[in-house]
Amino acid sequence: MTDETNKNGPETAAPEETVTAAAPEAAEKPEADASAAAPDPLELAKAESAELRDKYLRLAAEMDNLRRRTEREVKDAKSYSVAGFARDMLAVSDNLRRALEAIPAEARESGDAGLTALIEGVEMTERSMLAALERHGVKQLDPTGQKFDPNFHQAMFEVPNSEVPNNTVVQVVQAGYTIGERVLRPAMVGVAKGGPKVAAAENESPAA
Repeated sequence: MTDETNKNGPETAAPEETVTAAAPEAAEKPEADASAAAPDPLELAKAESAELRDKYLRLAAEMDNLRRRTEREVKDAKSYSVAGFARDMLAVSDNLRRALEAIPAEARESGDAGLTALIEGVEMTERSMLAALERHGVKQLDPTGQKFDPNFHQAMFEVPNSEVPNNTVVQVVQAGYTIGERVLRPAMVGVAKGGPKVAAAENESPAA
């Protein structure tokens, strides 16, 4: 019994020594991996600097856009702040014009001093009002003979006329006005229907 125990003792101890020897090697690997995976501080600083620079450029672009938009809004406010008032004054001017047009031609030609003075006073008031509006950027549109433009004109009716190009403004029912580059009120017009193309087609039809 004693001899067998002594013989088996060394055999069972050998594996314990092998396991104990291998343990330190396994414990050293995580430290080596950790040191290899550690980021470079210089690279981190470069990445942070690039990120900050990108944020600065974006912020600078936004501030520049805000400055330009503010300047444009201030300019528009100065140019178009009187738009509502000017539109109301145009209604007054229209009434003055209607009053003048309502006076019969016979009454104008009668030579009555009182009536003549009244007509001249109304006409002077109308001219003075339009001049004051023009000083504030309001200009009258006179599209007679021009090509119809839906941005500035409002077609009220068509007039058959083969002597002028189609869609030419041949009559102004109500004057239009602009303020700056905007339309304050479109001109109400009558446009030609027909034109040279229609006339040419009519001339060619008998030959066909």
